[in-house]
Amino acid sequence: MPSASLLKSAPVLGKPEWLKGQALPQPPASVVRYNPVASSALSVRASSSYADELVKTAKTVASPERGILAMDESNATCGKRLASIGLENTEASRQAYRTLLVTVPGLGQYISGAILFEETLYQSTTDGRKIVDVLVEQNIVPGIKVDKGLVPLAGSNNESWCQGLDGLASRSASYYQQGARFAKWRTVISIPNGPSELAVKEAAWGLARYAAISQDNGLVPIVEPEILLDGDHGIDRTFEVAKKVWAGVFFYLSQNNVLFEGILLKPSMVTPGAEAKDRATPEQVADYTLRLLHQRIPPAVPGIMFLSGGLSEVEATLNLNAMNQAPNPWHVSFSYARALQNTCLKKWGGRPENVKEVQEALLVRAKANSLAQLGKYTGEGESEESKQGMFVKGYVY
Repeated sequence: MPSASLLKSAPVLGKPEWLKGQALPQPPASVVRYNPVASSALSVRASSSYADELVKTAKTVASPERGILAMDESNATCGKRLASIGLENTEASRQAYRTLLVTVPGLGQYISGAILFEETLYQSTTDGRKIVDVLVEQNIVPGIKVDKGLVPLAGSNNESWCQGLDGLASRSASYYQQGARFAKWRTVISIPNGPSELAVKEAAWGLARYAAISQDNGLVPIVEPEILLDGDHGIDRTFEVAKKVWAGVFFYLSQNNVLFEGILLKPSMVTPGAEAKDRATPEQVADYTLRLLHQRIPPAVPGIMFLSGGLSEVEATLNLNAMNQAPNPWHVSFSYARALQNTCLKKWGGRPENVKEVQEALLVRAKANSLAQLGKYTGEGESEESKQGMFVKGYVY
């Protein structure tokens, strides 16, 4: 079992700007909802008491040179990762690993937000400090995964839908009180399975309802329509499917009166299927992905925080770098899980004597993606391990 004494403490910084003037434990008592005057009138949602805060939080997460550390794996998924290094899936093991991640000195220079699983939001580090407090001290905004996972979608072509809307409002209010300031909801689309009209509509509607509920409770919603890498299709097929999915997502976001300035988008990069014969260069991925963004995403959205989706650490960084070779109307950055943690987990191996090396490895990856956000990453000096792909067919949380 890792020793608590070997886990580094994060440096204590001043209270971050995005938190000044905010009383964490007390969310506003009510939220103003739009009330249509007549059926023919233009439906416009009145600004909630959270509107200014939502915009400020979104801009903080989408701040230059920084991106998101996604560490919101469910306990089951976290257990699979721990098993890969020979560790038992216990709360103590999960706590030790998450402590290792959040206490990296200087992490806030490159990481603006951290997505947590519910257990982690309420958890303390191995030396007794609240994980939320450790993040805030580093000027990292705490976030929370709010969906309840994927389940089979009846009537579809073996596709899935994301559950979790029931009780989301009350859960979101509790997460806000605990210190979370943004949320994440992940749904997936499978190209080999269609995708069916039903699956696309269900994914888009679910994301929109989640986003509206999150904003009503003070949380900036990360909207994540992931196009899975499964399949042998080419990049043009991915482009066409993603175009359809993103159109549906933003149609329903508008229908639900979601404040675009107070959301973040976490999409997949446009790439060929993992089993495709023809691979795409970072420049091709950037060209297709940026073209899609310009066709589908309003400039009002502050940040596009790409998921890595099974790409290797270096692939994900090279693709991001290629997208930042010219100015974009959005902050184009990263929200990576395995593409930040893969090497770290292997180096750690559950051994306390490896903690310092692991934390340095995470900082290296975070800095590399910070450079990519600026379009200044070269890929020089990367290890062979960081170039290995991490694709897992049909991967779900």
